[in-house]
Amino acid sequence: MAIGFRVLKNDRKVEQKWIEQYRDLPVANVSDSMNRMTSGGAQLRPMHKKGYLCGPAITVKARPGDNLMLHYAIDIAQPGDVIVVDAGGDLTNALIGEMMVAYAIKKGIAGIVINGAIRDSVVIGEGDFPLFAAGISHRGPYKDGPGEINVPIAINGMVIEPGDLILGDEDGLLSVPYADVEEVYLKASAKHAAEQKQLEQIAVGENDRSWVINSLKQKGCELPE
Repeated sequence: MAIGFRVLKNDRKVEQKWIEQYRDLPVANVSDSMNRMTSGGAQLRPMHKKGYLCGPAITVKARPGDNLMLHYAIDIAQPGDVIVVDAGGDLTNALIGEMMVAYAIKKGIAGIVINGAIRDSVVIGEGDFPLFAAGISHRGPYKDGPGEINVPIAINGMVIEPGDLILGDEDGLLSVPYADVEEVYLKASAKHAAEQKQLEQIAVGENDRSWVINSLKQKGCELPE
């Protein structure tokens, strides 16, 4: 087996019903429901104008500055897939630009995450195709490899395996493990409903804030008489 230069199969697919239901949830609510222990890294930010990212991951381990494996990942991706590329956070060379994004849109790909740089940022920034990246560079990529597709990757401590559910909005990125999709959704939807109720209480002046003073007292905070 050619470790470091290979393409593996991925048979894990999140059911469409979960993808549709997750679209109604802010990423922050999902993150809270995972005990705030998973993050895609603050430097990975949305490069597009608007659009919620949600879909199963095709993972790519790329050599910094090289996008050969990303090209092939787009070729083999199915509609609704999210391609997640770990290029080590290197910003020397852009791995994707307007042409590749146009091809990804034509293929029905749900979005792309690049732990690296992009270019053609104005065009991409005016569009609705979900694209998250670490930065921008005018320098184009090499196309020599090596690299891997559908292997476990890690971006700033967030482990992503093929088939995991990738979410992204203005607050950042999150990966929900394939085996935990249902459990996390149930917790996140309950969290979202509770927050909506709290907003209604705030609007009519009925929000209970007693927990703040109670917490301060429990922790031994000195308070004025």
